[in-house]
Amino acid sequence: MITKAVILNAPGELGVESVTLTAPARGDIVVRVRHSGISTGTEKLFWTGEMPPFPGMGYPLIPGYEAAGEVVEAGPDSGFRVGEHVFVPGANCYDGAFGLFGAASHTIVTPASRVTRIDRGLGASGALLALAATARHAMAGPGKAVPDLIIGHGVLGRLLARLTLASGAPAPTVWEIDPARMDGATGYEVTTPEADERRDYANIYDASGRADLLNDLVGRLARGGEIVLAGFYTQPLQFAFPPAFMKEARLRVSAEWQPDDMTATKALVESGVLRLDDLISETRPAADAAAAYTTAFTDPNCLKMILNWSDL
Repeated sequence: MITKAVILNAPGELGVESVTLTAPARGDIVVRVRHSGISTGTEKLFWTGEMPPFPGMGYPLIPGYEAAGEVVEAGPDSGFRVGEHVFVPGANCYDGAFGLFGAASHTIVTPASRVTRIDRGLGASGALLALAATARHAMAGPGKAVPDLIIGHGVLGRLLARLTLASGAPAPTVWEIDPARMDGATGYEVTTPEADERRDYANIYDASGRADLLNDLVGRLARGGEIVLAGFYTQPLQFAFPPAFMKEARLRVSAEWQPDDMTATKALVESGVLRLDDLISETRPAADAAAAYTTAFTDPNCLKMILNWSDL
């Protein structure tokens, strides 16, 4: 099978091209993607060429780990039926291109075990489930506590704040320095670091991906407090030891979501407890991917860009 996909041939060289798909196995499904999201974290690093060595990395590559679409073929061992709607966290099903993460494609072949059934009514917001599950993974589980301070009011920061409220915990404070991203808070406060005088936060979640903030964040901790690194960092992280020593500060790295995070997040979204659709600031036809990626990565007013594959 041949399909159209977003292909990054080199940093900054991106477009929609034809690519050959590998043949599906008995446990695979073939998904016709309706919507895919653009990540301003990891995908931007591939686009700029700043991504450190990463397993499976290479050019040309097909980006994307946020896609929602319809099953158009189902292998006899897949357990799926044609017509079901699914979330796809990526795919490595391309001949001659790296599938990292491989979801920005009109058609995808993937093991059925990797996808999640979702309500068709979610529409484009179904593509945001991975980011929502990533936020949930940072917060939920043994030994974890919800944030009382969140750094960054992008999509991840907003999801962390919404999940905190959904848990019944007190509203967190959110820091943001970009005036274009100060709005959009419901039930919590967004402020600047300069306007916040608190120095006793127990749990600080950094969703900014900035490697130069650790010293400032340590200074805002309560004794024994924790800093959760929820972003992706390309530069070495370092901090002055004496202040961290005096605070008995703890650092925790949060990685990608796990299946139980997706299950819990899906339930919150489909029940209406967690809203995703208002996080999408712009939707463009997949044929305009080159311009869409540029806007997503360079325009601070673009919170979340979605590609619509329906007309390709």
